[in-house]
Amino acid sequence: MNEERAVERVAARAVTVQRAGRIEDGACRHLLVWRAGPGWRMAGSGVLGGGLGERHWVLNAQVRAGYGRLDPAEHLAELAAAQGLSGPGTGLMTAAEVDACTWAEDGGATALATTGIGVPTWAAAPEAAAGIAGAAGAAGAAGAAGAAGAGYVPGTINILAVVPAPVSDAGLLNLLTTATEAKVQALLEAGYDCSGTPSDAVCVAVRTAGPGEPAEPFGGPRSLWGARLARAVHRAVLAGARADRERRAEWDGPPTHPATLPGCGCEDVLAGAPSPVPSGRGSSGRGPGAVVRARGAG
Repeated sequence: MNEERAVERVAARAVTVQRAGRIEDGACRHLLVWRAGPGWRMAGSGVLGGGLGERHWVLNAQVRAGYGRLDPAEHLAELAAAQGLSGPGTGLMTAAEVDACTWAEDGGATALATTGIGVPTWAAAPEAAAGIAGAAGAAGAAGAAGAAGAGYVPGTINILAVVPAPVSDAGLLNLLTTATEAKVQALLEAGYDCSGTPSDAVCVAVRTAGPGEPAEPFGGPRSLWGARLARAVHRAVLAGARADRERRAEWDGPPTHPATLPGCGCEDVLAGAPSPVPSGRGSSGRGPGAVVRARGAG
């Protein structure tokens, strides 16, 4: 019965994320797109369209390690236009493999993560270790480390979390904090000695309230939607962190090819096969309808 309810919730989820490829820096590189449309408010730290307000789409673009452009917002705007995206939106950037995205759902809240932990760091680092900031800076640091013989080190964790209910501004910002807390919890449980990477980004989306419709005022980890979002983010990042460690032990960077192939595109990466349920501290109480999936194959 629980499995049937899980299937029903997945079928009714508000998020459909597409994957597309484009030629850049001599290879086909992929990106993920959620065409949310009107009726969504978002808060996030994306280099393009970050902040708080109405947003119609989210784009998460994979770039090469050693990314050198100094105009990432303009670059993401170009990629969005090429995908036919219009109106206000937000763009994220990563050197991690977006094909290896992981996602989870809990009670209607959905979280998707692209995870690369090649540059693990604590937020409160000594000043000498805190000299890199921003997606372009972290990608450049990854390339420099690779050139020095450290191997493949993409270092960004990007999170998209979606709550299909109206939430107040204060509650939305609280959800953003809750998502970050859940990310750190997942990294610690996965065995990483860090709070993230220098260039992590988070985007949280909630529904726009209709006329006379009350907005949920809270988004902390013990609020209704905060708890659901936290569990979804935790599971998605935990699965992604574990998978990232396994990938690094087996290969030296994402596979590349010089031309866009039919398999580069996917209409719904969230339709991938379920990944194993995370186990360990903080992973119990999975609850009816909770789903964890990995690798958006298509």
